[in-house]
Amino acid sequence: MSWQNVALNWFLRKRVKPASYAPTLDVAESRRHADHVFTVARPPRGWSCRAAQLTPGSAEAPLPGEWIEPDPAHPSTATTVPAGATVLYLHGGGYYFCSPRTHRPITFGLASGARARVFALAYRLAPEHPFPAALDDAVAAYRALLATGIGAASIVIAGDSAGGGLTLATLVALRDAGVALPACAIVFSPWTDLAATGESLRSNDASDVMFCGAAIARVAQFYLGTTAADHPLASPLYADLKGLPPLLIHASRTEVLRDDAVRFAQRARDAGVDVTLELWPNTPHAFQIFARLLPEARSALAQACGFIQQHAPMPDSTP
Repeated sequence: MSWQNVALNWFLRKRVKPASYAPTLDVAESRRHADHVFTVARPPRGWSCRAAQLTPGSAEAPLPGEWIEPDPAHPSTATTVPAGATVLYLHGGGYYFCSPRTHRPITFGLASGARARVFALAYRLAPEHPFPAALDDAVAAYRALLATGIGAASIVIAGDSAGGGLTLATLVALRDAGVALPACAIVFSPWTDLAATGESLRSNDASDVMFCGAAIARVAQFYLGTTAADHPLASPLYADLKGLPPLLIHASRTEVLRDDAVRFAQRARDAGVDVTLELWPNTPHAFQIFARLLPEARSALAQACGFIQQHAPMPDSTP
């Protein structure tokens, strides 16, 4: 374990975890704090980040987000970046806070590391927009990418925490709708069980440096509203998983959501899905967002980039 990880774990345990014991959450304050702490202004050299919208259809509202792609102002980079995968990224944040801006440490890393264009979706947030708003937006965004001429075999869906669960639910929804599935999917510390039944919610309550286990069920209500916690498109752990594309799943051995990843991976394998599960020791929940600080996070993103390059072949042209 790196010294940076030791220091970050200490900080998170002292400054972040205590808030998870509160019986109620201040949604507005959580959003302000996340935007202040995590937002990264500058993309990697040779890459651009711009606000953008996807247009899913004439009768549907545009979907906001941001593109990370080769910077035309750096022609040497633009001409050397091959026409590779397009990543649809779904950020975490319990379905109620965070944004594409807060998750740039991940999206910038995936773009530059995998030499891929990334669209980070600003899906609608709970509690203002409960289930299935985020799912509807993610499915519409994927369909919009297809409509631009990007082939399904060149698309990767990825996400962390709630965005990881949303990624997996999106795969299930697309399969059920008969839509061509992406080349693969990548999820970091996915939240797959909003019913909060994982044993690690209790066994890792002390070792998790960010959250107490009891907070998970409380936060779930923001997104669920009146929906049953075991609805398969809100909690993909309970879905039929047959026919999903190859999956890369990362989680921390010591986080309270560890079993959301482990149980989902086993159920997916039992359904015949190609699953790679990596459990990282003593790292925070969704630690990839700390890529500016943690060598472990950079290593995890490098593995994810290799997975993208392995499963998403080079298309003939970039739209």
